[in-house]
Amino acid sequence: MADTVREIERKYEGQGAKPARLPDLSRVAATVTHQGTQRLDAVYYDTKDRRLTDAHITLRRRTGGNDAGWHLKLPVGPGERDEIRAPLTPAVPRELTDLVRARIRHAELAPIVRIVSRRTVHHLLDDDGTLLAEASEDAVTADRLTRDGRSARWTEVEVELGEGADPAFLDTVERRLRKAGLRPSKAPSKLVRALAETDPAPRGAKDGKAKDGKAKKPTAPTAGDHVLAYVREQTDALLALDPAVRGRAEDSVHQMRVATRRLRSAFRTYGKVLDRKATDPVGAELKWLATELGVDRDREVLAERLVDRLAEVDGTLVLGPVAARLRVAAAGRRKGSRKRLAALLDSDRYLTLLDTLDALLADPPLRPAAARPPREVLARAVLRDYGRLASRVEHALATGPGPERDAVLHDARKAAKRARYAAEAARPALGKPAKRFAARMKSVQTLLGDHQDSVMARAALRTLAAQAHAAGESTFTLGLLYGREERRAADDERELPELWRKASRKRHREALLR
Repeated sequence: MADTVREIERKYEGQGAKPARLPDLSRVAATVTHQGTQRLDAVYYDTKDRRLTDAHITLRRRTGGNDAGWHLKLPVGPGERDEIRAPLTPAVPRELTDLVRARIRHAELAPIVRIVSRRTVHHLLDDDGTLLAEASEDAVTADRLTRDGRSARWTEVEVELGEGADPAFLDTVERRLRKAGLRPSKAPSKLVRALAETDPAPRGAKDGKAKDGKAKKPTAPTAGDHVLAYVREQTDALLALDPAVRGRAEDSVHQMRVATRRLRSAFRTYGKVLDRKATDPVGAELKWLATELGVDRDREVLAERLVDRLAEVDGTLVLGPVAARLRVAAAGRRKGSRKRLAALLDSDRYLTLLDTLDALLADPPLRPAAARPPREVLARAVLRDYGRLASRVEHALATGPGPERDAVLHDARKAAKRARYAAEAARPALGKPAKRFAARMKSVQTLLGDHQDSVMARAALRTLAAQAHAAGESTFTLGLLYGREERRAADDERELPELWRKASRKRHREALLR
């Protein structure tokens, strides 16, 4: 069974040819205790084209020390990673392979580097004896596990924050280390440094110079550059969220759906930049993925809404086993969802979608407008999406209450989301006007989203009431909840005209073009 540990650490090296040595740290901690010296022997695994390393992910099999076993490190933020640990076995554990499936896909994992460290460890403790950080001095030997690989040796200092300790303590330690002549390591990990120093033919070395030896002049970003940067950002988000979704981390499914929606929205919004003949089939697959992810997510959101609404009802008005019925309905929906989700993320269709996104970014289907300056191209695309939203809101306001208006408002909600995503994608080029415009579109989306949630809640309550009635239970409370949801929807509909008037002011749209 794998365990996950949040790791917050910093690495340091000596300046020039000077080795990295751990200085006296007694001034930064109440107590410094020597924990002895360990020999750590780790073999790192990756694909032939280094897909894990390029994604700042490390996978190793390590012996020695107090945490021998398989370690998978996934980036969380600067200097912060989640380390998933599994018992020592001959082959890579399936539970770790699954967590990097979106990265490796059908490629094989193989040993690439062996790193042996002679580690001297010190614990930095506070007045109560609580561990603030572990500081270690490592003498490292790295051997590349290929026929033409080389060996490398260096020393480094590593400081890892203790569990629950204040991250600011690392700043205090760093000031002491800098005074002692150390500096933050250029390489983010031992593996990255080992690959760089043992490779006889470094990959993709670029010096930023033209053929005549002169430095290349930077060119102004084009509309295509901005759109592709956004597509790459969302694709990276999709890949980064994959392990979290597999582990059912809180809100991860929702965030992955958002990434798929943003990608699909970008393809439709910026059709004058990226050829829709190429992106529409990708968008269709993204829609499939979002739909599959939403099977459980939408049900969870609905169940949470109904439970929250029931909690608002005075206890004297709760007649019958309403809470139990809601729990049974929610549990039934969750049954088997983990296996279904894992099967989805391991499916050939999903992995092929990821391959397709990679291919699109490697050879983008750019149209002529992609070469133009971004401001006009992106702003006009945002305003086209706004026009689409405006027509739907106006249609909704002109439609009488009832199922037809509910459907039109739902369409308007989707249009508001697309206009918001369009403005968010254009923000690097358009600046604050795009940021403010996106915020206004989000306010419209939020109101219409609450209205749609009410529509779905009423449909679910109607079904639950029918089931309760058939079982001979009281339906009073379910009817009460239905009436309250109906009132909330009516409140949203009354609020919409004024909210839309503020969000759709002409000067907000004109600001995008300036």
